[in-house]
Amino acid sequence: MLFIKRLIPVFLLFLLNACSNQCEQQITEIKLSAPDRNSLRVHADVELKTPLNVSIEYWVKGKEKQISRTPVSINKKHHRIVMTNLNPKQEYQYRVITQNNKCTAISKTYDFKTPDFPMWIQDFFKVYAPDPKVIPASFQKGYMLIYRREIPGIIFIIDAKGAIKWYHQVDGTGFKTTHFTQNNTMLSILGNDEYPTSYGNEILEVSLNGDTLLHLKKGEKDFKQTIHHEIILNKQNQVVTLCVEQKIMDLSKYGGSKQDTVKSDGILVLDRNGKKVWSWKVFDELDPLKDKNLMRDKKDWMHANSLNFDKDGNYIISFYNNGQIWKVDSKTGKVIWKFGKDGDFKMPEGSTFDQGHSVHMNNQGNLMLFDNGTSKKLSRTLIFKLNENQKTAQLITETKLPQEIYNDRMGSSYLIADTTILQCTSKRHTVVLTNFKGTFLWMLKSSIMPYRVEFIPKEKLAPYIEN
Repeated sequence: MLFIKRLIPVFLLFLLNACSNQCEQQITEIKLSAPDRNSLRVHADVELKTPLNVSIEYWVKGKEKQISRTPVSINKKHHRIVMTNLNPKQEYQYRVITQNNKCTAISKTYDFKTPDFPMWIQDFFKVYAPDPKVIPASFQKGYMLIYRREIPGIIFIIDAKGAIKWYHQVDGTGFKTTHFTQNNTMLSILGNDEYPTSYGNEILEVSLNGDTLLHLKKGEKDFKQTIHHEIILNKQNQVVTLCVEQKIMDLSKYGGSKQDTVKSDGILVLDRNGKKVWSWKVFDELDPLKDKNLMRDKKDWMHANSLNFDKDGNYIISFYNNGQIWKVDSKTGKVIWKFGKDGDFKMPEGSTFDQGHSVHMNNQGNLMLFDNGTSKKLSRTLIFKLNENQKTAQLITETKLPQEIYNDRMGSSYLIADTTILQCTSKRHTVVLTNFKGTFLWMLKSSIMPYRVEFIPKEKLAPYIEN
C-alpha cells in the first residue's frame, strides 16, 4: 500500500509534464508590438501549430507576486492578446499559458520594456488636493474621462492624482465628444478642421483594448448629416446622436432671401451598419418664423447641446439659445414637456438657467445640469426634482462656482458618491470637485480645453485599468 501511494504522485507528475510539453510545443512564435506607439498597452501575437486556448500573465520586473492576467483567447491558432494597465518606461516580464480540456502549459519567462509617454502629452494634468480625507473614497479610487478636440485627437482616462492610466489617439481628426458607454466602450464623434467646436463627420467606438468596434463616416449608408455635441448608445446598442437639420424658407419679409436656409437640430438613431432607425427634427415642433431672433440665429437656430435618456427611456434634450430642456417621446417624437424659460413648469425663484450644458437625469432620478450663467456671469450646478404630472419643480441643489472660474461656454456637472459634484469649467481648463455648498475639495488643471469630464467608477474598468 505504501508502494502504491508513492507511485501515484510520480505517475501523475509524468502525465502533467507530458501534457505541459505537448501544449508548450505548440507555440511557434510570440511577437510583441505597440500599435499607435501607445505606451500603456502591448499586443502579443501568439502563433500555434494547433488550436488552443491562450492567455498571458505579466508583472513588473521584480514584483512577481503582483501578477496581472489577460482574458482567455479561445481555441485558435493565431491569438492577438492585449496586455493593459501598463506603466510607461517600465520593465515587465510575462509568460504565455496554453491549454485545452486535457492539459495546461506555461511558457518560459520573457521580458519587455514600455516606452515613455510622448513628449507632447507629458505633464498634461496637474492635481491640487489639500486634504485628501475630505474626498470620497470612490472618487479617489475611480477615474475620469477627458478628451482633446483638436488634431491629433486623444482620449485620456486619468486617476484622481492626474496620472494617465489609458489613452487612445487618432491622427488627422479630433474627439469632439466622447462617452463611456454601458458596454464599457468609448463612443465618440470625430471631426477634422472643417468641423468647428463640437461638430463632426465620423462615429468611432473603441474597446478598452483599443480595438475598433464601430467606425462610420458621413456619406456612408444613411449617415448623411453633420452630427454634433452628443453621442450615446440606447438599450438596443444603436447609436443616438444630435444632427444638423436645415429648412429652406422665405425670409424676405425679415431681411433675408426668398430661398433662405435655417439650420437647426435633430435626433438621429443609426444601427451598427449605419442604417437610419429613427429621426426627429426641431422643425417638427417649432415654426422658425415665430422667433423674433430668427435672423440673428438662423445659422444655428436653437443650438441643441446635450441629449440623454430619462428614466422611462424617452429623450432629454437641451438648447443653448432659448434656455430650455425638452422631453421628447423616443417613439412618436412628440414633445412631452418643456422646462426652463417660458416652459411648462413653474420655475422656483432664482432657478432660471442660462445656456446650460450636460443635462441628464442623475442616479437619484433628478434633472441635473451645468448652468453657464451668462446673464449673471456666474456658473453653477443645478439639480431639480420634477413632478411631471403637476408640472412643478423643486430646486434641491444649487452649487455656485467662484467668479474666477466662471465658464460661459461648454462645461459639465456630475454627481459623485451622492455627496459631491464634479464640475468642468472648460474655458478655464479646470475641473473641480466640490460639496453641495461649493466648498473646494479637489482641483485638476488641464493643458487641453475639456468639453466635458465624466467620472468612471473603478469597477467599470477592471481588469483593463486598476490602481
